[in-house]
Amino acid sequence: MIKELIVVEGKSDTVAVKRAVEADTIETGGSAVDRRVIAKIALAMERRGIIILTDPDHAGERIRKIVSSKVPGCKHAFIPEKDATRKGDIGVENASPEAIRHALANVHTSFEGAPALIGLDELMAAGMLVHPRAAERRMALGNVLGIGYCNGKQLFKRLAMFGITPEEFQTALKQIDQGGNIT
Repeated sequence: MIKELIVVEGKSDTVAVKRAVEADTIETGGSAVDRRVIAKIALAMERRGIIILTDPDHAGERIRKIVSSKVPGCKHAFIPEKDATRKGDIGVENASPEAIRHALANVHTSFEGAPALIGLDELMAAGMLVHPRAAERRMALGNVLGIGYCNGKQLFKRLAMFGITPEEFQTALKQIDQGGNIT
């Protein structure tokens, strides 16, 4: 049984999570997260903690931002897009139980206002910004670190927010570069 409540988007996500693990969920009901849902999430955070597990798409990221801005100290779990896609549809409900368990085993806690341990210069040198394949490299990095895909500005913030160390960053870069699929 997972102690924290898992914040998901809808009923299908709850079904997928319950196939993978024994846990309680809170459904946001889509990307228009109303104040009643935020109040329920805030109470759950006080009592048991929460893990946000939303779809790896724009709407899922929007929900993640709304919830984490209103309820500080959230834990975040990310499923890579490739593991959450079936027949062109992206969502937690499409992920295998193994992918969901992997995401929940590798949660990150956000620390708003945390200092950046990795600078923009390092991101540029690593090909994460202003590089012909920067988007692909950021996708691979997000998958390796378990922090999800994001644009360059979001990557800078997310690395700080999750306290990713320069050592973790360098290890992930080596893994990406040795994989041979991204250059």
